[in-house]
Amino acid sequence: MTLPQDRSPVASQRISDIVADRILTGMLPPGARIKQDELADELGASRLPVREALRMLESRGLVTLKANSGAWVAQMSLSDLDLSYEIRERVEPLLLTNSLPRLTDEDLDKMRSVQDEIESNDNVERFLFLDRKFHWLSYSRHSAPQLASMIERLWDTTQHYRRAFVELSKSQGSWIIAAEHRLLLEALTRRDAVTASTVLGMHIRRTRVALASHSELFPQEPTAAESG
Repeated sequence: MTLPQDRSPVASQRISDIVADRILTGMLPPGARIKQDELADELGASRLPVREALRMLESRGLVTLKANSGAWVAQMSLSDLDLSYEIRERVEPLLLTNSLPRLTDEDLDKMRSVQDEIESNDNVERFLFLDRKFHWLSYSRHSAPQLASMIERLWDTTQHYRRAFVELSKSQGSWIIAAEHRLLLEALTRRDAVTASTVLGMHIRRTRVALASHSELFPQEPTAAESG
């Protein structure tokens, strides 16, 4: 039996991709409500594929579904973000060292080209795109899909806060990012997995520490008295 076009899995995936792009580019910020009827009307779909798309996004950690309330863009508390970054500090070096033996000279040349563009760029959204491209080029030869999938989810769910970090640091932090990227490239070129892992962990940790000093970016967490 052929499903109507707007009820097919393809339709749900299309809607999921559109909403995910809006979340990752900041068009839909954390805590924003996603009105299913309005989304269905806008995209010319019925509510069924919209609901399925939102469930797909919930599984990616991008959307929170609340019973009798609706769908909301997921948001993180400061402690949530701190834990996500601590996990990244520990597991991304694993993915990097898994990928490193198979990285080619061409891969490293691509990373250098991306880094050159990063250093000549002053647009936040373009930086986020290029920074992601730079790091995922270094992971591109991995043979650990489950690990890569977990890390990709962590990148997606922390995207909004990386954007805030870049906007806060502006030019003051850009030279530090450039220096860390160049150190990472140098270690990868030497096939020095230990140094590459250390630099990457330091790179991620620095962002975590910087974001921890900006509690205004996060929803207020309840005190012990309020939650007790």
